[in-house]
Amino acid sequence: MKVLSAAEWRPLAEAHAARVDAFVEPHLARRADQVKHPVHDFLFTYYSHRPAQLRRWHPGYGVALEDAVEHAGLKGYGPPSLVEEGAQRPSRDLVAVTEEYVASQRPLVGRLHALLVATAGRAPQFGCFGLHEWAMVHRSAEHGTRHDWPLRLGPEGTDAVVESHRVGCSHFDAFRFFTPTARPLNTLQPGRDDRADFEQPGCLHAGMDLYKHAFRLSPMIPSDLVADCFELARDIRVLDMRAAPYDLADLGFEPVRIETPEGKATYVEAQRGFAERGAPLRARLVTECERLLAVAAQNS
Repeated sequence: MKVLSAAEWRPLAEAHAARVDAFVEPHLARRADQVKHPVHDFLFTYYSHRPAQLRRWHPGYGVALEDAVEHAGLKGYGPPSLVEEGAQRPSRDLVAVTEEYVASQRPLVGRLHALLVATAGRAPQFGCFGLHEWAMVHRSAEHGTRHDWPLRLGPEGTDAVVESHRVGCSHFDAFRFFTPTARPLNTLQPGRDDRADFEQPGCLHAGMDLYKHAFRLSPMIPSDLVADCFELARDIRVLDMRAAPYDLADLGFEPVRIETPEGKATYVEAQRGFAERGAPLRARLVTECERLLAVAAQNS
């Protein structure tokens, strides 16, 4: 197990906090002012990872920290059982993510590994055009909308877009928000327990969920990987809402008009870019899962 002195790990922790504060601090300021933002607040309100948790740095399993009182009381941490060969144990106590904790997380790691591998093994699909957001407000006069922003084409125009396109949403956590009238229009019927049978790497929500998978593996994986996934998710959310039926011009978001051929082309190009950005992050998460599963197998 590698050992980091306080002089080594504290600058890493400070750099991580500064990196995510570029996103955390504006969110906290809006929350204090009771101002909602449909794009930039999403990762903090939809996902369960709190701002303070995102700011907290972890080195991941396999690294012990010297003089880390603030880590000693955190879930998953304790005295390390092994120190790297040839390293002198510092005078101060060490803390690290323990082998016992990794072993206790084996079911979670196994489920995430299976989902990540299944998703990575499929060819990306780029023909959905973000219609999931439109399907969430289908027949909005009857069902209402999810955000307090006007519909760019109005209720009838929005319904016409949904009904004149093939809706093929593969992601359960998007599909579950479809209105009752839109659900039968989806060519797929993904369920809560069969995600590995449906998710594919071209899906924007599958890309955003890399952040969810990463923070669920925390503190067993390095925080830089969590932050990388967070930044990808934040950028994806911007496209997700630019292509949505809402008129967000007052917030400075130019719409991607997916009801037009030009808008569809713009959407697909951006979607391909996010799939390419997400692939190495998904691969890193798979590698981390496999490393953790090996540790868990040795200690179960």
